[in-house]
Formats: sequence, structure tokens, C-alpha cells
Amino acid sequence: AGAQVTLVARARLPLEDMPETQIVVFRASDGGEHVALVIGAFGGNPPLVRLHSECLTGDVFGSLKCDCGPQLKEALRLIAAAGGGVLLYLRQEGRGIGIANKIRAYALQDRGFDTVEANLRLGFADDERGYEQAAAMLHALGIDKVRLLTNNPVKVEGLDKAGIPVVERVGHHMPANPHNADYLATKRKKSGHLP
Repeated sequence: AGAQVTLVARARLPLEDMPETQIVVFRASDGGEHVALVIGAFGGNPPLVRLHSECLTGDVFGSLKCDCGPQLKEALRLIAAAGGGVLLYLRQEGRGIGIANKIRAYALQDRGFDTVEANLRLGFADDERGYEQAAAMLHALGIDKVRLLTNNPVKVEGLDKAGIPVVERVGHHMPANPHNADYLATKRKKSGHLP
């Protein structure tokens, strides 16, 4: 019956320029801990939801190699502007391959491989992420359908399959910079991301 998650902690989390927000921590059956930010109030309507995969280099250090840091900030801004919603911060660094392998992939990219080629060369799929835990977290929060903030059709399909219907896909577009233009082009060409 899909992935199992247990709600283990919950508290208010004041954030700058954001409506009232709660942080909710879930522990998955594999021991991983994932976080949901429950933002504002969405009064029974399918909330605007963003599935954000942990990216230490982008979210924390502001790496220009990806668009994760700006995507995270913009997602929070859009959810606040919509009056509320949920951001799931999923502990699946490097599309699920972990921080050490992600940095190995970066070293391969420095030698001319693109994101997908680097992952394949390290023995991983282009994307190792699954969406069952995200669906289980949403169910635990009492959410049964969502408006999904994404350009990735695989996320829409993944949530749908895991039992959370996506009633609307909301595009999430970030401007490129000279360091991530190739990365963004690869996401469109090889990973099916919508322009």
C-alpha cells in the first residue's frame, strides 16, 4: 500500500514575508526524514504544492550550477501569493544519488559530460527519485488532490500514480545563468521538462 511515513514533529516556523507557516517532520520507513512546510490556509481547495528535492549546493550555498536555490525561494513566494499551500522538502539529494555521488557527477561535468551522462556513467538512472513518500506525506496532512508547481511531467505522473491526483500543473520558470544554461537545456531535452 505505497510508502509508509510517520509524523514525528510539528511546530510553528516564522519565515520572512510569509503567512503563518508550520514545519512538519515525517520519518519514512527507510529511516529518511522529510519535511513539509504548511503555509497559510488553503480552505478545502486543492492546495498549491511544490515537491522540492534537497540540494545542499543550491539551497544553502547558492551554487550557480543548478536552479534549485532560486526555485525554492520562488516556490515559497508563489505559495504565499496563492494564499497558502505546501512545500515538501524531500531528502533525495542529487535526484536521489546522495551528496558524494552528486559531487562526483559535478567533477564529470567539469570534464564535459552533461547531467544525465554523468549520472549514467556513475551507474545511476537519470533520475532515481520516487514520489510515494511525497504522496504519503500529503495524505498524512489530509490532502487528497493538489495543484502542482512544476515543469516536470514525471512528477505529475508520479503523484497521480501514488494516489494524489494533480488537478492542475502550474508552470515554474526560472531564468538561466551562464553556469546553468546547459543544465536547464538538458532537463528539457533529456528529462522531458516542459519549456
